[in-house]
Amino acid sequence: MWIPPLSILALSLAAVGPVAAQQAGTYEIVGSTQVSGMMMFLGNEQKVYILDKTEGNAAQINGHPAGASVWDIASRTATVMEVESNPFCSSGMHLPNGSYATFGGNGAIGPGGNIGSVKNQYGSGEWDATYQDYDGTKSIRVLNPCEGSDLSSPNCQWFDNASLLAMQKQRWYSAAEALGDGTVILIGGFVNGGYINRNTPNTDPATEGGAAEPTYEFYPSRGTPQTMQFMIATSGLNAYAHTYLMPSGKLFVQANISTVLFDADNNIETPLPGMPHNVVRVYPATGAVAMLPLTPANNYTPTIIFCGGSDMPDEAWGNYSYPNINTWDYPASTDCQRITPEPTDGSSPVYVQDDDMMNGRTMGQFIALPNGKLLVLNGALNGTAGYATATGQTPTYGQMPYGMSLASGPTYTPAIYDPNAPAGQRWSNAGLSASTIARLYHSSAILLPDASVFVAGSNPNVDVNLTTVFPTEYRAEIFYPPYFSATTRPTYSGAPSTLTYGGNYFDLLVPATSYSGSANSAADNTTVMLMRGGWTTHAMNMGQRAMQLNNTYTVNSNGSITLHVSQPPPNPNLFQPGPALLFVVIDGIPSNGTMLILGTGQVGTQPTTPASALPASVRLASAQGSAGSGSSAGGSSGGSTTGSTSKTGIIVGIVAGIAVVGILGALFGVCVARRRRAARSGSSKAAYGMSSSGGPAALGGMAAGRTSDSSAFVPLRQDNGSMAWGSSSNVDLPSGQHGYQDEVNYGGYGHQQSGDHDPYYQRR
Repeated sequence: MWIPPLSILALSLAAVGPVAAQQAGTYEIVGSTQVSGMMMFLGNEQKVYILDKTEGNAAQINGHPAGASVWDIASRTATVMEVESNPFCSSGMHLPNGSYATFGGNGAIGPGGNIGSVKNQYGSGEWDATYQDYDGTKSIRVLNPCEGSDLSSPNCQWFDNASLLAMQKQRWYSAAEALGDGTVILIGGFVNGGYINRNTPNTDPATEGGAAEPTYEFYPSRGTPQTMQFMIATSGLNAYAHTYLMPSGKLFVQANISTVLFDADNNIETPLPGMPHNVVRVYPATGAVAMLPLTPANNYTPTIIFCGGSDMPDEAWGNYSYPNINTWDYPASTDCQRITPEPTDGSSPVYVQDDDMMNGRTMGQFIALPNGKLLVLNGALNGTAGYATATGQTPTYGQMPYGMSLASGPTYTPAIYDPNAPAGQRWSNAGLSASTIARLYHSSAILLPDASVFVAGSNPNVDVNLTTVFPTEYRAEIFYPPYFSATTRPTYSGAPSTLTYGGNYFDLLVPATSYSGSANSAADNTTVMLMRGGWTTHAMNMGQRAMQLNNTYTVNSNGSITLHVSQPPPNPNLFQPGPALLFVVIDGIPSNGTMLILGTGQVGTQPTTPASALPASVRLASAQGSAGSGSSAGGSSGGSTTGSTSKTGIIVGIVAGIAVVGILGALFGVCVARRRRAARSGSSKAAYGMSSSGGPAALGGMAAGRTSDSSAFVPLRQDNGSMAWGSSSNVDLPSGQHGYQDEVNYGGYGHQQSGDHDPYYQRR
């Protein structure tokens, strides 16, 4: 697959000037994100892109509440962006060329979480006249990160048009993971929403009468979605299944309390041990989960760590409507487990007990740091993610003690996990200060190029609510890890703009001003790290990876150090093609990161070459570092770029099916205008400009959408035996709000995906 260059994105690798020193181990409130930060990703060295669910944000764009923004790291300001469809609880992933895509979401929603004003033939929202959002259940939204003044360019906006680009299935809370060729696999999800993905009694674990989606598909498409038996076996607790690509090309997938290795090419599952102690880690238990850093010392063998979540008994989880217990009274788990899914010593995979967390957490989030440690932050001591207007023990919204929140006891203080410390000594919060902001359901966090952590979001509410116990949160914070106490941060030059899988090593030059004391000691304690923060939502970072590149060094007489750095190992499954930050770390203190691209920048088989031998290290006892008191912990740079590959030629355009930027912009504008006109006229067919077909015959008699009396998650009655259906209303929500209508849109109606309508797809 080829991705033609529709736009060029210059990656800024220039040195960063000195800034005011930050206090290590603390949070700093840095401004407003304009929309609540439910979903985020680092687009380049300058920008963080933010998505919210469709709701009544005060920030406006084109005459309606904004649902997206872009955060400028330098100025600490957010600019709103247009997003056409409702991305509520979608998934997302990087693409090989440095673009990002988000997948799925909800139907069109209006004020108070009500179904959009224009409904499709199944009664779900196709468009809403007030919030001006479209059905996002099949949407694929693609963004090409831009810099500076380029943000106003049409080519820098979200491409979000389901008549040109869509999934084959409706997906809400699906898993997403990049494969070794850059393709993204999309697994499972709800069709229409709910607290957990099952009815009561659970007589149809495969589809729940049409409310669950047990299939997987690919972007770009590889054909008809296939049923994944694991999604049936884990019925109920399989939203945002934890999914990691393994060296073999198989996928490690964990949901409910079950685990498999999944061969997606052949749809073959190999069972792995179940989660010890019956601790659920997926949404809404929402444990902190991450892959530990891949290093030469562990032979680049992936190990996954799971911490926190909930061990509520199965019956307590309830069903689509709500949990059966008052979750906010149930303590979150402290348990941590490690597993190496593909051990290289011939042993069988097994979960290994790790150190317990310092306190229980639900909705805790792991952020991989360049020094090889993991930061956990956000979350709560009790309860689960999700929101509701009732539980099995609390029948009315007026009796809910924390508004719609199903969690209590925010965990304000972060902690750091050291995977290389001895057992019993891996967790610490020494020197770490507490945040002042509760970060609960719909929070997110991402690593920034200066190795700080950007934190945003929290909104356990059906629509914007600024007066409840845990309100809609717009304030952003930056957390400064302990290495910000350093008076000197390393710098380097010579960063390539692209990396290959195997092949010739490259050199980085670290000046003597990057350290003090013995050059030999500094060189011995230097690592080169590739960091990918991923696409973050719901205390997850889809696609997050950390890899230490092998290196040797030459100490020069002037105190500078030349690092001889290997390319990533010749296996794209270890660190999939796409964007990453390159850090040099000396004695645990990271430089600023330099954004680069791994691989060809195209979807397709990535070339691999055997790794070249590194030269032997050369030491020089007389060489010393010259870092002085004038160095700033916040003012270090990454590196300038050398080599034959131009940075501006690496990031290519988003859309391959349309060959000219002007044509794309004009077509996008025409499509948007037509969709809005068609929506206002009530024509659901014309709104997408595509042919429609009726839903499956078995679904033809489904009832129209309606508000449940007992939950903020309301699927349609689809042969649904859950306790909430058909009872009289007892909800008294503020401002006339109703439960969030996570409605269904059955059948082949609305959008389709094919090579003809996939703007990222081009046949050879």
